[in-house]
Amino acid sequence: MWYVNKLFNQAQVESLSAKGFLVRSSGGVVRIEKYNCGAELRKTAGDNFQMTEIPCIMLQGQFALLWDAGYQKFLLTHDKRKVPAHKNQLVDLRKFNEELRTALGVPTYYNEAIGSTCQISMYDRVKGRPGDVPDEGAGVEEEIKH
Repeated sequence: MWYVNKLFNQAQVESLSAKGFLVRSSGGVVRIEKYNCGAELRKTAGDNFQMTEIPCIMLQGQFALLWDAGYQKFLLTHDKRKVPAHKNQLVDLRKFNEELRTALGVPTYYNEAIGSTCQISMYDRVKGRPGDVPDEGAGVEEEIKH
């Protein structure tokens, strides 16, 4: 996971475009995208930038959290929809994450380098314990079948 308290200077943020990232800035908010993944930085009072959305997969232009439900990884949208995560999305997320870390000079630690780290891990296979029904613990809305 990223250390969201780390601050980045203007030069670091401006260098991202030259390194192949799509960088859009508006009102002190910088959105960084590549490989259908994205992250967000916001300007602080000291004219530095702080990460407010860690690298994640983008769904229809929106940030989606990676959720490990125990039996499968899902993307969890801000409106609480869950979508199965596909292999190519996870590969792209890993590539985006590694390239963004390198571009911003953020170190990668062993446990982060060996696979996908999820923003949410909520599951328990023992009935009656919190997490035994993953959708409930993550607040996912039940899909209506037609």
